[in-house]
Amino acid sequence: MRAPILTAMFALAGCSAPVVPDFTYYRMPRPQPGEPHATPAFADPLVVDAFGADGLYADQALIYALDPDAQQLRQYHYQLWTDPPVRILQRRLIASLRETRLSAQVTDELPASRPAVRISGVILRFDRVPTLAGGWNAVVALKLRAEARDGTPMVDDYYRAEMAAADASMKATVDAYGRALDSIYARFQDDLRKHGGAHAG
Repeated sequence: MRAPILTAMFALAGCSAPVVPDFTYYRMPRPQPGEPHATPAFADPLVVDAFGADGLYADQALIYALDPDAQQLRQYHYQLWTDPPVRILQRRLIASLRETRLSAQVTDELPASRPAVRISGVILRFDRVPTLAGGWNAVVALKLRAEARDGTPMVDDYYRAEMAAADASMKATVDAYGRALDSIYARFQDDLRKHGGAHAG
């Protein structure tokens, strides 16, 4: 009797479902501090809206390319951001603007009736891209717009940054995403100060 029972047990064990990998959630590293202003550059508050995104970039999964030209993209099944990128990028820009004291008030919410500089962004690329040398790059491309209190565009431009990951780990790529965003946001703030001179306090 034992032999048939053992045979059946081994057969059931061989037919058991494969173990499903655990989900891993990634949080962006803290932004690198920018050079703070002694006094706010803008008298009006800065309001940063949630970013927009279409297709893959609206989802919570990390995106990777199959080729160095990033013509073929896929989503990781178990590698996710802690929040949708449209929120992560918004909060990081708010933190960056507060750090540099571009305005005395930087927020994500303000009544439409309140005069403010309103900032919006669209995620165009947010990819983990393989290199020909066998490594990975974090590629970020955004469209960023800032409007004065009367709706006049002060900045309306495209920004792109590509940073190499320190190694092949996902954490290294996430750190590279942070550096890429810091580079973009620094350039955006420079443009905002340059084109917003007439609106500065």
